[in-house]
Amino acid sequence: MKHMSKLFKEPKGIMYHGGALLYVLLMYSGGIVGLFQSSWIINFVCMLCLAHGMTIAAYLIHESGHNTIFRSNENNAKLGKFLTWVCGACYATFEDIRYKHFRHHVDNDDVVWFDYMDFFRRHVFIRKVIEFLEWFYIPAHDLLMHAIMVFSSFIIPQRREQRKHNIIAILVRGIIFFSVLYLNTKVAILYMVAYMIMMQILRFMDSLQHDYGYHLTLFSDEKAPYKGDSEYELAHTFSNPHSLKYDWLNWFTLNFGYHNAHHARPIVPWYRLPALHRELYGDGDELFIPFLAQLKMFHNFRVERVFFGEAREEPMTADAQEEYNFLEEARAAKVSGGNAASFLTAF
Repeated sequence: MKHMSKLFKEPKGIMYHGGALLYVLLMYSGGIVGLFQSSWIINFVCMLCLAHGMTIAAYLIHESGHNTIFRSNENNAKLGKFLTWVCGACYATFEDIRYKHFRHHVDNDDVVWFDYMDFFRRHVFIRKVIEFLEWFYIPAHDLLMHAIMVFSSFIIPQRREQRKHNIIAILVRGIIFFSVLYLNTKVAILYMVAYMIMMQILRFMDSLQHDYGYHLTLFSDEKAPYKGDSEYELAHTFSNPHSLKYDWLNWFTLNFGYHNAHHARPIVPWYRLPALHRELYGDGDELFIPFLAQLKMFHNFRVERVFFGEAREEPMTADAQEEYNFLEEARAAKVSGGNAASFLTAF
């Protein structure tokens, strides 16, 4: 136990991070086994367990990227790589995921390669199909992004050197999935539903946490206009926890809703974010978007969010920010939020 405590970055990490990792392994393995059972009740419960296990795995990838789990950056990277296989993000590399996310923090921007707004302008039929599916709460926009990630080394010129890694991931996951699909179609379908639930949870949290514009600068040296501007970062970062009264409810997404605190000190682990938020911003709810407002916006704007949303191609100026208060509008459930901005998407 003493050796294990030295492995983690903080003494409490063995309980909180270790507990979260154990939860992922139990929910993932138990969920998979449960999908093969004959009882539909067990199937349904285990599908939800699998979905949440993959969700927590995704948030632990985020923690690994910020090196908050282990003392050694190498160990954080090893864990991150393992977890990408758990939540289906292994087609790209963990280093790509971490690099893009660091750029997000440093540049105060959504730094991307894929211009999906332009893609939808040029491919109206595809956009209409995606909007149709999104009306039924099928995360088609994210499925498009995931499809690009699956074949990233064949689509993104700068990722061609990763083709071996990409092909291995496609073959391993593809053979397993299509074998299951052939032998037990029910299990494959339930897995897909669980995966889409994970996608919905991740984008539910991501959609309102920033109103940054996006720039196609992932592979360029162009300087971001607000790089290092902490005032701009704070003005365009918003917190959306599930509950202020019951902190434990926010463990459902590893406190990811305390996003202002996370951006203020990105190296603080998930279990200390509520306390950090109170330390920095007090006990008031002025910086929070109420949970009911989050649900209302997620429902009302599920189609509009595909093409318009808050994904502006240019960031808002300071004058424009004064005229349009995103937080005030979000608290009143009047904004659509963004789409397909998951930290798992490394492009």
